[in-house]
Amino acid sequence: MMSEGSSFMKGMALGGLFCLVMTYFETFNPGTHSEGHLHLHHHLKPLSKEELQKLSEGQMSALTQQVGVYCLIMVTPKLLVHWATANDTWSKHCDKSVFYTSESSKALEAFDLQEQDEWARMRKAIKHAFENAGELRWFFLARPTTFAIIENLKYLVLDKDSSQPFYIGHTEKSGELDYVEYDSGIVLSYEAVRRLIEIFKDEDKCPERGNALWKMPEEKQLATCLKYSGVFAENGEDAQGKGLFNKKSVSSMISDSMGQNPADVVEACCPDMAITFGGMSPSQMQVLMYGVYRLRPYGHDFHDSLTFLPPKDSDND
Repeated sequence: MMSEGSSFMKGMALGGLFCLVMTYFETFNPGTHSEGHLHLHHHLKPLSKEELQKLSEGQMSALTQQVGVYCLIMVTPKLLVHWATANDTWSKHCDKSVFYTSESSKALEAFDLQEQDEWARMRKAIKHAFENAGELRWFFLARPTTFAIIENLKYLVLDKDSSQPFYIGHTEKSGELDYVEYDSGIVLSYEAVRRLIEIFKDEDKCPERGNALWKMPEEKQLATCLKYSGVFAENGEDAQGKGLFNKKSVSSMISDSMGQNPADVVEACCPDMAITFGGMSPSQMQVLMYGVYRLRPYGHDFHDSLTFLPPKDSDND
């Protein structure tokens, strides 16, 4: 009986210890006061029409010309069809797009990082992009299954200062950590990336290989490193509070809305100025490319105040 009781007590103690460890990782809160910054997580919205109308033509022209986006698209040979489709569709609208791969492929051009670990590969891609961005001051990190409308992204950050730390997308919470979901795309300003490159040098705060005991997804490791740098996740929204970055495909969002809001499916589903949709199949990307950039009602003028010209020598739609 004593032996059974002893075993029971040992089991209780081990179970309690395990719960404490789990609670620690769930509530792990790195760098909350890093560099003297308080938690600045908030909801980020684009300029309103009224705010745009206050700008002169010269001011609007200057703003549109200075918003350049470097797209980092993380690919693997296993996703070759998605890779090819992203290369043929939305990525042409980036001012510069580079496909970063885990290993080279003869079929498509990409920068071979020769790295299988996803977090280590993301770090190397960010470093390479920062060193080769030239005058581009905004960075968009995406999977090949994500479809992005780059003009809407440029509109969101139009009046934002890239010399300030911005980390934007669809935010989620894990314990005390706010992070941007990778599937919906991640936007970083020049200053955010500059700080990130610096914290990469600190293996204690931002290890390249992560923790062997507790391996976090790369989106959370990125958020942790940024938080140590005083950079916090911000949710991209429109004026009505609808999320502009979506981890689901258009068809999934419409299907969900049909079940939840049958009386007003489209209005309840999707924002007019959506920036991303995630989990897209190659065929869905091609269809969305047609709907966004090619289909036009004859004689209808959208009266947009701004025009984002395509990158030089681009063959985009």
